[in-house]
Amino acid sequence: MFNGMMKEIMDQVGGLSSQNTELCAFLRNILQAMMQIIDALSACVRHVGSFEEAPDLDLIRSLPTCILKVLRETFQHCKDSEVVYCGRLSLVADLLQGLFKEAYSLQKSLLEVLDRVSLDSSASEEEVSDIVTVIHSLLDICSVISNLDIALHANTWKFLIKQSLKYQSLVEERLHHDDISNRLCDNLLASFHSCVELAEQIKHADLQESTQSAEYKLFQKTAKMCRFFANTLVHYIKEFKFFLTKSCSNFHQIYLQIINKFPPSLGAASLPVALSGELNAAARVPMDAFLLQLLPLRPFAEVVLKRDLRLSPEHELPQCLLLVSIMGQLACQPEEVLQLWYAGSQFREETPRLPLYQAILMSFRQCLTERKVPVLLPGVMLKGQAQVEVTLHHHICVQLCASVAVLPPVYFPVLERCLVDAVLQPDTPTAMLATDVWCFSARYGSAELCLHHVLLIAQLVKACPSECYQMLHLGVLLKRMVFLMTPSHQMELVAQLPPSEVENHAVWRHILLRALSQDTRRRVETEMISLTQKVLADWQNGGYKLGQVERVNVLLRSLLTVIRGQSSPEEQCVLSAVRIVTQLWLRMSSDQLQTHAVLQCTLQLLLSATALLVKNIEPQVICQALLCLDAVVSQNCGDQLLLAALEFLSSLGKIFVPPDSQSQILPRLSSLFGVILADKSWLIHQHALEAFSYFAENTNHEEVISQSLCVESTKTKVVNYLSKVPNAQEDAESRLERLKQETTVIQQHNKKLENKETVSNRLAAEAVADSEPCPKRARQETSTEEEYSRYIQTAESALKALQGLIEGKANSTTPPPQWLESRLQGLQTLITHITSVRHTT
Repeated sequence: MFNGMMKEIMDQVGGLSSQNTELCAFLRNILQAMMQIIDALSACVRHVGSFEEAPDLDLIRSLPTCILKVLRETFQHCKDSEVVYCGRLSLVADLLQGLFKEAYSLQKSLLEVLDRVSLDSSASEEEVSDIVTVIHSLLDICSVISNLDIALHANTWKFLIKQSLKYQSLVEERLHHDDISNRLCDNLLASFHSCVELAEQIKHADLQESTQSAEYKLFQKTAKMCRFFANTLVHYIKEFKFFLTKSCSNFHQIYLQIINKFPPSLGAASLPVALSGELNAAARVPMDAFLLQLLPLRPFAEVVLKRDLRLSPEHELPQCLLLVSIMGQLACQPEEVLQLWYAGSQFREETPRLPLYQAILMSFRQCLTERKVPVLLPGVMLKGQAQVEVTLHHHICVQLCASVAVLPPVYFPVLERCLVDAVLQPDTPTAMLATDVWCFSARYGSAELCLHHVLLIAQLVKACPSECYQMLHLGVLLKRMVFLMTPSHQMELVAQLPPSEVENHAVWRHILLRALSQDTRRRVETEMISLTQKVLADWQNGGYKLGQVERVNVLLRSLLTVIRGQSSPEEQCVLSAVRIVTQLWLRMSSDQLQTHAVLQCTLQLLLSATALLVKNIEPQVICQALLCLDAVVSQNCGDQLLLAALEFLSSLGKIFVPPDSQSQILPRLSSLFGVILADKSWLIHQHALEAFSYFAENTNHEEVISQSLCVESTKTKVVNYLSKVPNAQEDAESRLERLKQETTVIQQHNKKLENKETVSNRLAAEAVADSEPCPKRARQETSTEEEYSRYIQTAESALKALQGLIEGKANSTTPPPQWLESRLQGLQTLITHITSVRHTT
């Protein structure tokens, strides 16, 4: 009957108008009849509810089904009334309002009756089916009333969830869990987006201080609904999580969409503190509990850790923060959950998923724009200090290190593989993040583990070509790791990778010698200088063949390491380096530089070395350097060579050129500055400004300054730089758009680098495969023969270093200490004793 009346209205409503009084009266009579039906049903409910005892569901089973269908149609008609009556709503508005109130009251009464019903494990199949039908019918009603009445919507959901939990053991295998959870997600998102829109409207209308305004009260009500749906969803997942495996992708998207609307996401609105706090409490705070319930679900892990996960750019940062949040919650999880997230997929039959650490590092790599802005997050609270905001790198680094500190040892090999992969990929900020975590891991672990890591990194360095991004990243890591080694392990590093062997200089050129203990440092310096002198002598004796230049370049890179580690220009190593550099400059030919790339590399290294030694270099050598530099700068030379040239040119400000050499040096110096300052590359131009500024501040030859600025445009740029005149400022929107465009270019460049499969990739993979230590354990003992070899090498190196020291002091006025001879005799006695013991055994 009720459906027939509804159909009659839909058929006749098209002709409704104020002039057609007959039809108007007819439709109003139908609406009144519908209200009478609802009133009759209400009477039935009141009658059932009047008994003291709880009603038997089997005796009233037709009542809920009938009423819930009538209620759904009624609410749907009221919701669609503006469309159905199309501008003539005022003719029936009073009756529709009454109809809604009657339906509202009927639903409330029915739910009170159903709440008194109680079923136990002995309930019949029909009774269980009836309860399931009631829950699903209420779910349909919820979809209709979501925009009609906030209180009705909330109360209906409360009853739906309450019934689901009340009869959980009876209905859990029959409920449409995915429909219920998806509807909760939709309502959560809808209320959340409404909150954000209302907050922005309040901000723009400047009503945030007016807490009694209608807009503010509506915002508070909507935020309350948002919090209700978030908490309800968490509760439902907690009770039925293992029936919700198909909804995990939806849960993932919910998290990303909500976090994307909060700082530090670039798409987040800037809201007043009060509004932001309420929004945070309503939506973001429940997300932690939301994740906690999802951690044991394998399908959720498979979605979040998917190998080829594709996200829109605005969801890259939320994904990164999601992974970090998950990592923070794993410490108190059981072993099977840790295995799920830390280990990654283990078998082919599994859906491929990344280890969590690898996923975090890869996700951080995707946040290029956010790193450049940079976005800021709350830092860790420290006792007695105010909380400060930190960069994304800082935030993730702290969280990763905290995770490593409590990581079970069984997962350390996985961590090491993830860090190796991150260091060997082309994005440098990601490699630096992995380097930070690796250094913490080495420092947190045992000294033996640190030694093992350094030897592994050295192996990877030797496997790389001389110039590649992997070498750059590994070099930085190696440089930092050596600082963490004990003196004895540093000496063992020297023994296993003797600086006296050319092939090991690929490693030593990355190590800061000041990181070494005094004895180790002196030995390394001596062996490096001795080997460099020997290679140069061999090159000279072989007729200065071009094929041997690359070998010379290898030693020059190591020589730079030695020079940079010296604190006094009078030290023996510095004097030896000056002789080597002078010898090489005198062999350089400006004609050959233009045709042989390997000599340009030599020139670059010589320029860097000369810049450090400039106060000890003779004027004729400086003149030769400027002559060679002039020959290549006029050509299309590489950026690295130009940067080395600028380092050299700026260092000339620290010396006074003798009058008899000024005519040869100063004009060339002015000309070179003028050419490089006019370079069109913004990177070279910026370095040129810095180098020229340094030279101008320190030089005594002021005529060079004016002669370098003959071109008016160059002069203007230099003057503006020295006067600190800022360039044109970008507005925030333009800057963000530019950063996004740069992000695309950098990502394409990194992809090209990765697509170039190099020998180093394969050798590095082999090195990692061959080296799998148990975490936090001592390195395996070497064979007896290796031990003999290591100690003999140590003794030989120490004696050679002593010999070099004595020979270097031979011409000085300071004699060797008096005790030296007796100590040498003691060593000779010890060697004799060792030899006799060997023959005896």
